[in-house]
Amino acid sequence: MEKLWFLKRSGYDPRSVVSDGNRFLIANGYMGVRGTVEESGSDACPAVNLAGVYDRYGSRWREPVNAPNGLFVKVFVNGKPMALGEAEAVSHSLAISYRHGIFSRDTDFGAVSLSSRRIASMAQPHLLASNMQLRFDVDCQVTLCTGISADIWDINGPHLFEYRFETGDTLLCEAVTGEKKIPVAVAQCVRRDFDAVETCESGEGGVMRTLRFFAQKGAVFSLDAFAAVYTGLDTDTPASAAEALASAAREVGFDDCLKQNCAAWERIWESSAVDLEGNDEAALALHASQYYLNSIAPRHAGNLSIPARGLSGQTYKGAVFWDSEIFLFPMFVHTQPEVANSLLRYRIETLPGALKKAAEYGYRGAFYPWESQEGGEEGCTNFNVVDVFTHRPVRTYFRDKQIHISADIAYTMRQYYEITGDRSLLEEGGAEVMLQCARFYLSRATRHLDRDSVDFADVIGPDEYHERVTNNAFTNEMARHCMESALALEEIFADCPARLHSLIEKLDYGCDWKRLKEVAGRIRKPREKNGVIEQFDGYFALEDCSLDTVRSRVCDPREYWGGDHGVAGTTQIIKQADVIALMALLPQQYDTAAVAANWDYYEGRTEHGSSLSACMYALTACRIHRLDWAWELFLRSASIDIQGGGKQWAGEIYIGGTHPASNGGAWMIAVLGFAGLRVQKGRLELHPNLPEQITCLRFPVTIGGRRLHITVTHDGWTAEEAS
Repeated sequence: MEKLWFLKRSGYDPRSVVSDGNRFLIANGYMGVRGTVEESGSDACPAVNLAGVYDRYGSRWREPVNAPNGLFVKVFVNGKPMALGEAEAVSHSLAISYRHGIFSRDTDFGAVSLSSRRIASMAQPHLLASNMQLRFDVDCQVTLCTGISADIWDINGPHLFEYRFETGDTLLCEAVTGEKKIPVAVAQCVRRDFDAVETCESGEGGVMRTLRFFAQKGAVFSLDAFAAVYTGLDTDTPASAAEALASAAREVGFDDCLKQNCAAWERIWESSAVDLEGNDEAALALHASQYYLNSIAPRHAGNLSIPARGLSGQTYKGAVFWDSEIFLFPMFVHTQPEVANSLLRYRIETLPGALKKAAEYGYRGAFYPWESQEGGEEGCTNFNVVDVFTHRPVRTYFRDKQIHISADIAYTMRQYYEITGDRSLLEEGGAEVMLQCARFYLSRATRHLDRDSVDFADVIGPDEYHERVTNNAFTNEMARHCMESALALEEIFADCPARLHSLIEKLDYGCDWKRLKEVAGRIRKPREKNGVIEQFDGYFALEDCSLDTVRSRVCDPREYWGGDHGVAGTTQIIKQADVIALMALLPQQYDTAAVAANWDYYEGRTEHGSSLSACMYALTACRIHRLDWAWELFLRSASIDIQGGGKQWAGEIYIGGTHPASNGGAWMIAVLGFAGLRVQKGRLELHPNLPEQITCLRFPVTIGGRRLHITVTHDGWTAEEAS
């Protein structure tokens, strides 16, 4: 049903422009276009956000680059601008088709009505295309300006310099980034069904085509625009490539570009769409979550990952976090293994950066960046939060103490092999990553002369509010799993042991191999109290107060709760799932009684101040049959970008945007939680936990190269081989 794939919002409220930019995002993995109207200037935060292109301006944070906007259109009637914020609208609405990634806008200014559609082509990732219909309700003189706007929104910019413009049949805007001088080129062509006096000019604001004509009352005019974006990372001649693609798209026309885009999206949904019956609100939210995640998958590259805010803007510096492995990877590895492969090849290719970072801190092995940018460069600074009271940067420890990221990557490398049965990724660098991650934990561990156990001191777990703790349960157990996974390579390569032995010899790993067997068994097990795992040493001794009590101590809604001076740092209140995340990732280690005891203890002490939290609690709630809770947390995860939820500030740092981790979490809850899907060494199992709100779940999975269509109801489940 179309309504389960379609979102529309009516009315114009300038306060919702930023959240609408996220909500109505269109993207194709190469670039993301925020859901702002065609006439928007930088004050409305428009962006054409490019994947994998970064720049640093002066001493500010490095962040992804926004390209000039090649689909700019502004209409004047009798000299007056027909633009939101400048003219009063009789009616206005924005909409998006999640099925095919089509953004649409309808605005009635009285004298003229504007209706438009635009796509970031999934068939041609460098192409943007739009169609605008203008309907006139009066006789009038019309001036229509369309072209490439260089009025770019940047958080820590500017990032583009040395602009060069060309006018003519095809408009061209060229620039280079400031830091690495990467060329960025945008070309635009138009196709129209009306006569007009046309002029072109360029200036500081970009390069524009002006069309002047007379419109009679009742007349309807159509304008198609085609914009192509290339950078020096794509080709040695980005300008000529952009001009050629824009020109070719114009020859084909908008309708054919749209058809190609829709066909590409249909292929994606054939392998990934989860259809939920029984609750239309939930079905729409789940489709939306899958759309936001599928739209930013780097299918064009084969060796890129996905930033924490996707392609919705420059927040979180466009960096790749552990979100990519733990929250985004599951949907892709079960539905589109080639995308999962790309996420992990990014980690393989950025291994040199992880080795360099470990060495900088005096360790061996691979210490992956907390905020990874191109080449595995660490984007996280030592001062990652600004205090809202003093306006001074606050020393944070995410960069140097969040050591679990290397274990998360090794965990996912092993998951990829076990789910797909494809060893090639391990053979082509994945095994080396696992060995170097395990070596890092050998180097990072603390061994005491007076006892046999091994500690991991001075760390930060997933919770983040509690810094520089010892023996964080999640960190310790994931480090152990990392070491055991490295040792499991012996079994994985049992049919060709020479290949593994050659790698061990190359890495001079002989002594470390022996140490892995010894140290993995000696990592300190977390303490327990009445079946509850202590999150870290000393956690139970902290102030045990309610979430409401901590909230009452907040003086500014933007203030950061964590660290020594945060309102939560000296209490048992945590930001997000920590022990519960461990139980979700390693379910075989914990029985239902243990999960229930820890769920009961930690959920009430969890702020859920991160979009990463709800899905972990929902997955474990399914295991212990707390389905009402699982349903509520599922809706929270799945609807976050429709509703515009989530934190927007960390101290004085803007962190808004879409939430790929929560989107991936929604899929995880539906398929791994409600349907109970498990893959054990290539063998499919289902243990359904359907809430009463769901009558049926249907979804495809690809396991070991076979695509299956699964149907789950309250009466049982079936699996059919795809034809």
